[in-house]
Amino acid sequence: QLTPSSFLRIGQLSNVDLNEDVHELQTEIPRQRPNEIPHNEKLLSLKYESLDYDNSENQLFLEEERRINHAAFRTVEIKRWVICAMIGILTGLVACFIDIVVENLAGLKYRVVKDNIDKFTAKGGLSFSLLLWATLNASVVMVGSVIVAFIEPVAAGSGIPQIKCYLNGVKIPHVVRLKTLVIKVCGVILSVVGGLAVGKEGPMIHSGAVIAAGISQGRSTSLKRDFKIFEYFRRDTEKRDFVSAGAAAGVSAAFGAPVGGVLFSLEEGASFWNQFLTWRIFFASMISTFTLNSVLSVYHGNAWDLSSPGLINFGRFDSEKMGYTIQEIPIFIFMGVVGGILGALFNALNYWLTMFRIRYIHRPCLQVVEAMLVAAVTATVGFVMIYCSRDCQPIQGSSVAYPLQLFCADGEYNSMATAFFNTPEKSVVNLFHDPPGSYNPMTLGMFTLMYFFLACWTYGLTVSAGVFIPSLLIGAAWGRLFGISLSYLTKGSIWADPGKYALMGAAAQLGGIVRMTLSLTVIMMEATGNVTYGFPIMLVLMTAKIVGDYFVEGLYDMHIQLQSVPFLHWEAPVTSHSLTAREVMSTPVTCLRRIERVGTVVDILSDTSSNHNGFPVVESNPDTTQVAGLRGLILRSQLIVLLKHKVFVERANLSLVQRRLKLKDFRDAYPRFPPIQSIHVSQDERECMIDLSEFMNPSPYTVPQEASLPRVFKLFRALGLRHLVVVDNRNEVVGMVTRKDLARYRLGKEGLEELSLAQT
Repeated sequence: QLTPSSFLRIGQLSNVDLNEDVHELQTEIPRQRPNEIPHNEKLLSLKYESLDYDNSENQLFLEEERRINHAAFRTVEIKRWVICAMIGILTGLVACFIDIVVENLAGLKYRVVKDNIDKFTAKGGLSFSLLLWATLNASVVMVGSVIVAFIEPVAAGSGIPQIKCYLNGVKIPHVVRLKTLVIKVCGVILSVVGGLAVGKEGPMIHSGAVIAAGISQGRSTSLKRDFKIFEYFRRDTEKRDFVSAGAAAGVSAAFGAPVGGVLFSLEEGASFWNQFLTWRIFFASMISTFTLNSVLSVYHGNAWDLSSPGLINFGRFDSEKMGYTIQEIPIFIFMGVVGGILGALFNALNYWLTMFRIRYIHRPCLQVVEAMLVAAVTATVGFVMIYCSRDCQPIQGSSVAYPLQLFCADGEYNSMATAFFNTPEKSVVNLFHDPPGSYNPMTLGMFTLMYFFLACWTYGLTVSAGVFIPSLLIGAAWGRLFGISLSYLTKGSIWADPGKYALMGAAAQLGGIVRMTLSLTVIMMEATGNVTYGFPIMLVLMTAKIVGDYFVEGLYDMHIQLQSVPFLHWEAPVTSHSLTAREVMSTPVTCLRRIERVGTVVDILSDTSSNHNGFPVVESNPDTTQVAGLRGLILRSQLIVLLKHKVFVERANLSLVQRRLKLKDFRDAYPRFPPIQSIHVSQDERECMIDLSEFMNPSPYTVPQEASLPRVFKLFRALGLRHLVVVDNRNEVVGMVTRKDLARYRLGKEGLEELSLAQT
């Protein structure tokens, strides 16, 4: 194991916080052992702590649970449902806010630019319009990027990898804070209005998770307000379940797909699941969709209509006009293959780009400059493509929001402009539903090519942005192109409707990038309101996933790996049966005696080199011949609360003054326990003794040192543990297994690899 001293810290890096893709430049390769770290994806970062998904069953906990009677348990259950309803309502309202603000600001921007272009087309000098468009974009994106880079870097990107890690049990700093939510929402609005190739759907999932984590705790640590409600839920296990409900509510608000939301939470998000959770999460998702629907219906002026269930509405596909026949199924499968290959290409390009960003663009000011550059380039590319396109369509009967005439005849509009001169959501719907013949194949081909690279460049910028909509847009464009070429080949036969192929292409492209199967099928079915396409969409997504996985892993998993997060998958690596707990565990273990000197405890907690979070407690009388066997496990956070309240043996007889510590004292300190440096212990108090018997967990999970790695992994992963004590046959502590020890082993190309640990 590498000591921190063998890593050369770089001066100004300590203040750079972890970010979606642009996190600290990895510390330089240690000079002593140059072959240790060839490449930073083979690292596991030590700066992530684990969450405690296992309740500490100490005497306080057991006493409280025994006091709770049946009626009280029923109130807890009712509170859970109330929290789920509140999560749904608030997530829906946040989605409404984002939607309405984006619609108005983007509409304003496009109207200004359109008037400008119309003015200058007549008298020449279109370069001014280009300047205006690029400047507007870059300035809006600059604001959106500055707040993310300088105030809360965790809010960058879509937030799905972070929530996935959180639900897996990794504590990513600041991921479910109120500040993150505010920056996320503002950042999404600004980056969509700034015309970047991004969607506002992905970040909804993160927003929902933050809302859930906040409500379920009944207080805000950022605002220093405690509402004294829901105190029972102040622990990681309960918070995790609500966060998965929030993620589901976010998906269902984004796509109007409540069932899809539940399945997304099950497939992509949650690492732990139980039956009761499913129904509660579905409830939260339904409420969220319904809230969004009713508020937007009132806003659009038809209050009883309930016609906009999600932020993106793909519009209805009529099954009469657009059925599919048996002979189309091979065509759909072929589209799945294309989607998988393009998705793998997207991920590979984004991987190299992210590696470059981690190494060179790690300063916040550089990140802002890069975001502005991308915004300006996006506007320029769009303008040049519209300028060079000679694809004119009659304006009658078309539903274009901002028709640009440019060099077309009167009564016609430029069809390239419908793709570029619009928010991505609207462009997707246009590609799905415009009648055949609205687009020239040349236009679609150029658009797909340009947008593919723009979207790939944009994902991983320091702005809040999702990758869902750009992928759907790329896919819809090449799908529609595919459909048009099919109808050329089949001499305009009735079944080759381009809209249907646009839908399949969108599914294939998104499936090839993020590799979701079940939830994406259901989301597409719910968003288009058509069950007929369930089977073809499923085939397309399966093919795209199989083909994509052959080349490179999904986008979210790739970013988790790039951030060196100790993420535990469902199973241990296949070839790891040869390893045993003895080889995997960390040694030596810092043990505490059951009745310990306060000075010893303070010294152990202050020791920065062995920053442990769990300490096995052993029998306290070493003078007799008996074995110092394992008696329990106590956590750093519990010890800090004990020291803070000064619960020492010497003070026990002053029982009038000193009330017994209750579980509530531990809950009030959660989740931000004070650091040991902030607790003052005088010289006399250091000589006192502290009795850990009623605070330690007397029955920690243990494994014998001969247990194989898959067995240890299963136990650790299924129970969501943070510490697993390794004992020998006399029940003496020989080692400790934590998350980093298990996440180190990964299946690489040559077989089992062991990753190095880094202090970054």
